[in-house]
Amino acid sequence: MTRLKFILACTLILAAALGAGPAQAAKSKLPSIYMGYIFTTHHTPLMVAAVKGEEFKDSGAFLKPLVPKQKYQLVAADGKPLAVINLIVSKSGSEAATLFAMNRMDIGLASSTAFMSGIDKGTPMKILCPLHVDGMSMVFPSDSKISGYDDVARTIKASATPFKIGYHSPTSAPRVVFEGALHKAGFKISGNPNDVDADILMVDLKSTANLIPALLSRQVDCWVGPAPHPAVAEYKNAGHIGLDSRDLPPKGDWVDFPCCVMGAGDKLIADHPGIIQAMTDLMTDASGWSNAHKTAAAKISAAWIGVPAQAIEKSSIIYTTNPSPNWLKGEDVFLTMLNSMNKFKGQMKGKDLKAATPILYDFSFVKKSLAK
Repeated sequence: MTRLKFILACTLILAAALGAGPAQAAKSKLPSIYMGYIFTTHHTPLMVAAVKGEEFKDSGAFLKPLVPKQKYQLVAADGKPLAVINLIVSKSGSEAATLFAMNRMDIGLASSTAFMSGIDKGTPMKILCPLHVDGMSMVFPSDSKISGYDDVARTIKASATPFKIGYHSPTSAPRVVFEGALHKAGFKISGNPNDVDADILMVDLKSTANLIPALLSRQVDCWVGPAPHPAVAEYKNAGHIGLDSRDLPPKGDWVDFPCCVMGAGDKLIADHPGIIQAMTDLMTDASGWSNAHKTAAAKISAAWIGVPAQAIEKSSIIYTTNPSPNWLKGEDVFLTMLNSMNKFKGQMKGKDLKAATPILYDFSFVKKSLAK
């Protein structure tokens, strides 16, 4: 017997003794999943699930920390490990969509509009469920007395030059909601700093980290952003919330409006539906817990993100994974606005909600979660 045959024979004997061949060993290895989120209280349910761990066992699955804030084991209620979840922090929904396109993210939390934009460009992914509604505001300098839409409209009209509104990401829900509403109200909006005829100049500040500095340096007249950044600006006396998204015109149209969602790549959905179901179940329960324990949830997300709990515990955000008729109505508004502003160039172009639904969404998992 040659040395090579001897080694092979020994390997086969050992595998037989252990009861697992190479193929079985490969199957026993846990899938390593990359999950993205953003440092915002919009994504509090994920932070809550990570911190509370086994307390969410009754949801059907829970997160067991391997490296806090970085790596977790997704474990079924019966104790069976399902996957290793590697957390990735992205700066914005636009960056999250890019990571999906580069196959560097498998599942993630980001704005619905970011997923719409990515899917429009051909990235194979689906929106699985909402994560929350509301939680978007327009912030002015701290000495501003602006309060409500009428004040905002008068201020824009009185400006001798295009009124500069900053945003942190081109596909962020705050940017789309506020720009869309102001566009619908008749204001001429541009992203071109040389367009002196515009009423409003939208300024890309690239990151939420630049929101407060841009206001303090007067680079912008105001900015629109997600919680907790508006509340933190007020807490630090670095800004004043002049308008919440729910108070945009027409009155009532923006209440309980969509923002962030959970989505996943088509490959992960097809290859590991059990993991998708477990994460959806977990986010559904964590969302409900976050609503019922606002102060505790605020402390968890404040410690995770690194902001004062007092700045965020009175948040008006409602966490939910339910794609309700009202939520879907808001999604339809998003599609209409983005098309009217000529933001879509690909498969979302000209689509209404009915035509877009099979391309954008897979609610099969959340329907099971909500039916429990």
